[in-house]
Amino acid sequence: MMSILEEQALSSPYQEFSRQEWKNLNGHFNHSLHTEDLEQLHALNEPLNMQEIEDIYFPLAHLIELHIKNYGTLRDDNNLFFRRNQQKLPFIIGIAGSVAVGKSTTARVLKKVLSMLPDKPKVDLVTTDGFLYPNSVLVQKNILNRKGFPESYDTKLLLRFLSAVKSGAESLTVPLYSHLEYDVLPHERLTLYNPDVLIIEGINVLQVNSQRSPNSNKVFVSDFFDFSIYVDALEKDILTWYINRFESLRVTAFQNPNSYFHKYADLTLDQSRHKAHEIWNEINKPNLHENILPTKYRADLILYKGSHHFVENVKVRKI
Repeated sequence: MMSILEEQALSSPYQEFSRQEWKNLNGHFNHSLHTEDLEQLHALNEPLNMQEIEDIYFPLAHLIELHIKNYGTLRDDNNLFFRRNQQKLPFIIGIAGSVAVGKSTTARVLKKVLSMLPDKPKVDLVTTDGFLYPNSVLVQKNILNRKGFPESYDTKLLLRFLSAVKSGAESLTVPLYSHLEYDVLPHERLTLYNPDVLIIEGINVLQVNSQRSPNSNKVFVSDFFDFSIYVDALEKDILTWYINRFESLRVTAFQNPNSYFHKYADLTLDQSRHKAHEIWNEINKPNLHENILPTKYRADLILYKGSHHFVENVKVRKI
């Protein structure tokens, strides 16, 4: 007779691996990074060490390498079948998860380790922050306090960009976002040239836009993904990380007079924590529960973090 855990594993669309089990899947990926690489990859108040990269991201890069190779094989087989010579298109990876859970670090580390694969693919990273509506538009729509919610993004622009990527456009430009100014930069763009792999990172990338009219085309951002990742953790841990990050920013970036959040620079520690709680409860918590968390099981792979910010287990969708 099977145990309850065994029954749950059989009924789940995911295979689950402990950290040790996942680490042992590393296979042939045996590269190493330098100290300066670590300094560039980790985020404020978010620990990152070589052990985490070797235990979690090297096996992840190996797994994605398998998907990329199969993606290329399928393209070649299609070319033979259709008697066409369809050009190579980028392999797109989506990374989603809550504010403060560590998506950006995951994206940066993954970009680095994928670029170290034997074929040395060209890997680019785009965050969806640049596809937010400018603050002036959000104010006009009276949704500035809902920045990060689905309606605050120019989804049509993001979909046009992804469509162009999968259409084989040789060069593409994407808008850039300034966390200092808390706004899209009107005159700055990032230009991409023929990436082999493109990582799209943002809280909204696995969301389904429920605000669309019934007659609109049902095309979603995730429709363009070849592989998707959700970075997960307990909400109480994410809240702790958010509050700690807010306080660290208060004594650093918020001290800059040009910072949008300079108004918080002179808060006391208690006031800072209270304000962070307030912002979390008014904006980030509702967005997490209404829009982000419900998309978790749309991902191909889930990285689950413990309270220490390191990954404890990994779930991978069965094939």
